[in-house]
Amino acid sequence: MTPPVRRCDPSLFDKDLKGQVIIVTGANSGIGLETSRQLCKQGAKVILACRNPEKGQATEKELGENSTFLPLDLCSLQSVRDFADAFAEKFDRLDVLIANAGIMAGPLRRTKDGFEAQFGSNHCSHFLLFLLLAPMLESTAEKTGEPSRFVAVSSNAAELYPSSYGGEGNMAKIDFDDLNFETRKYHEYTAYEQSKLANYLHALEVSKKYDPKKIVAFSLHPGVVKSNLANHLMPGGFFGKMLTKMVHKMGGFINVVDGAQTTLHCVLADVGSLENGGFYAQRGPFKNKKDQGGGWPMVLSNPNATPETAAKLWEETTKLVEKKE
Repeated sequence: MTPPVRRCDPSLFDKDLKGQVIIVTGANSGIGLETSRQLCKQGAKVILACRNPEKGQATEKELGENSTFLPLDLCSLQSVRDFADAFAEKFDRLDVLIANAGIMAGPLRRTKDGFEAQFGSNHCSHFLLFLLLAPMLESTAEKTGEPSRFVAVSSNAAELYPSSYGGEGNMAKIDFDDLNFETRKYHEYTAYEQSKLANYLHALEVSKKYDPKKIVAFSLHPGVVKSNLANHLMPGGFFGKMLTKMVHKMGGFINVVDGAQTTLHCVLADVGSLENGGFYAQRGPFKNKKDQGGGWPMVLSNPNATPETAAKLWEETTKLVEKKE
């Protein structure tokens, strides 16, 4: 029996967010769009951080005056720096940074800085974006008396990606000897797992490094969402597309409204009710049956998801993004 979808407390959708400024990366489609739509409804100023100007501007027009599009290409660290500068020119407040955008599987590609594309865009660019904006998150908390929030959209793939979904069925890990698949054999789901574990570890380390009165951090699994992200779920070509459509119709997938629920819970719930550094999971194909219903929060059953690994990843990623200046 498929576990029920976890849903944000409806009373939280009445929360007045007027005055708050929230950045959502990848805000023009999928759960990023749905998250942005809900936050705009509640009065927040939502910054739509999107790669495609045409789509970003169309989303800004759709969501109205509470939204502002700013270009951000996560396959370029320079674009991340340009975004942070443009944001700082327009705003002096940041209440929430939602690292939502991501790419999934697909053939081996590299970012403009030479990173394996999933590790580079899903993790490294979001890592740099957080570093550049952390001072404003802190100063906003000082003004409001409430901690600012960093929300990283991770995945059940931070544990493992099941072989039944195309993965190798191995626990996700960070390969510090070859983060960018320069010598080891590339597998699209091994790379995806590494990037999503990195998202989890990033939020965990933020919770350790920063004063919780100024910044709190959460990572999450949004569910197996029927969206553009799953374009490479099955092998390519005609039959791959047909298989993907068939899987979309099966009970495991959820729609984008349900997929946004966990993000919205982490943004809207009272900070005192949330676990700093916690992993918030919608239902999904986790290894242990007891975890398949998700948990708000839930313990990620991956022996590679340790505080020590999080600290090392922070150190190594800092070197990577600084080296590309």
